[in-house]
Amino acid sequence: METIRIQDDLYTYVNQKTLDELEIPDDKPAAGGFSKLADSVEKIMMDEFAVMSENKAYPNEHLARACELYAIAKDADRKEKHGITPALKNLAVLDDIHTLEDVSRLYKTLSLKGISTPINIGVETDMKNTKRHLVYIQGAGVILPDASYYKPEMAAQKEQILGIWTNVAKMVMSKTDLSAEDQEKYVADALAYDEIIGGLAKTSEEWAKYIEMYNPMDEAEVAAMLKPIDFDLILNDLFGHVPATVVVAEPRYFGAFAKIVNEENLALYKHWAYVTSLLSACTYLSEELRDMGGMYMRAITGVAKMQSIEKFAYNLAGGMYSDPVGIYYGDKYFGEAAKKDITEIVYQIIDTYKKRITTNEILGEATKEKAILKLSTMGVKMGYPDKARPIYEKLVFNPEDSLFDIVLSLKAIRELDVLSKLDKPTEPENWAMPGHMVNACYDPFVNDITFPAAILQPPFYSLQQTRSENLGGIGAVIGHEISHAFDSNGAKCDENGNINDWWTAEDFERFETKVKQMIEQFDGIELPWGKVNGAFIVSENMADNGGMSVTLDIMSGMEGASYEEYFTNWAKVWCQKARPEYAQMLLSVDVHGPCILRANMPPRNFSEWYAAYDVKETDQMYIAPEKRIVIW
Repeated sequence: METIRIQDDLYTYVNQKTLDELEIPDDKPAAGGFSKLADSVEKIMMDEFAVMSENKAYPNEHLARACELYAIAKDADRKEKHGITPALKNLAVLDDIHTLEDVSRLYKTLSLKGISTPINIGVETDMKNTKRHLVYIQGAGVILPDASYYKPEMAAQKEQILGIWTNVAKMVMSKTDLSAEDQEKYVADALAYDEIIGGLAKTSEEWAKYIEMYNPMDEAEVAAMLKPIDFDLILNDLFGHVPATVVVAEPRYFGAFAKIVNEENLALYKHWAYVTSLLSACTYLSEELRDMGGMYMRAITGVAKMQSIEKFAYNLAGGMYSDPVGIYYGDKYFGEAAKKDITEIVYQIIDTYKKRITTNEILGEATKEKAILKLSTMGVKMGYPDKARPIYEKLVFNPEDSLFDIVLSLKAIRELDVLSKLDKPTEPENWAMPGHMVNACYDPFVNDITFPAAILQPPFYSLQQTRSENLGGIGAVIGHEISHAFDSNGAKCDENGNINDWWTAEDFERFETKVKQMIEQFDGIELPWGKVNGAFIVSENMADNGGMSVTLDIMSGMEGASYEEYFTNWAKVWCQKARPEYAQMLLSVDVHGPCILRANMPPRNFSEWYAAYDVKETDQMYIAPEKRIVIW
């Protein structure tokens, strides 16, 4: 067996033994890294749910409801008794649509019933005034994993994947009361309608430039664009009035809306809505239908079998009651000593970032002051929130209903709650992630970072790990999230989260040069499962670069710093074994780069890497000094 040198491949050198031993569970597309921690939290909380349910002892009414939903969702006999009937009853509303006027009149009903519509209407923060909300509209989703699959160069993959979807759709449709002829027609029409949408929908690469979603327009102008749909009627139904401004997230889609919605293709729409909504509903029907409905996604991610009924039930309940479940997990499993220590690391990183900004070569003095202000006002959410949001008081259901109807009712409560926020101020105190989620994020429209309790464990973080290891793990991830404040998207928002041009033209030009260099560093890298799109993943790569630069700076002034421990733990964090189908799909839909590149590319830009392992020009982990990129 070939010996891997760390100077040639940090990722494999550090993780080879783990990768050899890792087995991907039959119900998962990947193992290791984040998923290993998520599995651990899942097991802990499933055990907690079991104990609470057995003892009929619940810390609060929210967790009592979560456990009740958990019990209902894992009752296979009960779901079998209801079968497909709840979904078919729900879809009967489509029989009331005979004209486009009916689509407008029934839009709110369709939306609350979870039935696919050609317009998706929501309420989000106004990106230019983050203290208030605006109405946002976007188009329908596509059947394929991403709209990029509809491009001519993806024709072979498109045909293959749509073939899988068609087989699954026909299997599910055979369980309905439609004739065999109608089943065939509905599926064919759904594919025909999807083809129209696919040519107009945004790709994941386009969505990744999230600032470009912000296209506010006068409502009257949007209403004219959406004719023959009666947009005023829809807005009145949803909000009780017609808002003055609407943000159009997908201008291309809505600019061609007459191709998507017209009297001639009304039948196509109805049949597409029926098939796609039924497939979505399968998750909450019988076990046979849950299995069938999941076949498409399992096939394109290489997963062998569906999730166990117990895991499915827990994830449903844990997601629907995420705040209370996360608070319970954080309160019990995340100690005050760890919270104090990790908070110290966060503020050390922020302070170091400020110091680095003062000597940064991209920014002029005026822009530096604004950047430091943004860091000084950045919010920090560590562990879990103090209390659940008021919405959880409303999430009450009738336990006698079918699981499908229960989930539908809870989702409708959530949707109505979001719509009710239009004329209310925003709530920046809300957490973007619950305490039991293994993840972290930066919110550009709040200017804060969130680190749930669940990610604050090995290999990312532990009081038992050295400070060097913690800086190479959670420290670099904290630095990563902070760096999103200054990535190709976040750089366009100010300290209050508002889209605001706070850079001088010269500074931004120098910054854009760095962005292009970062795109070029990754673009076109060939991996066994496909080619990397550097533009698509540039924001995350910039954040990885920033996370490493700021933590290496801390290491330089730290007594007893071990760069070997730092780089080793950095590589451990990204250890993952993924199914080839899943890895291939991620190249099109995930703004993060493949794990092997996240481990191996950033270190090459820093002199500390070369010094730690005596990396020379002849080594594969070498980049010439003039090609190394350090942005922050």
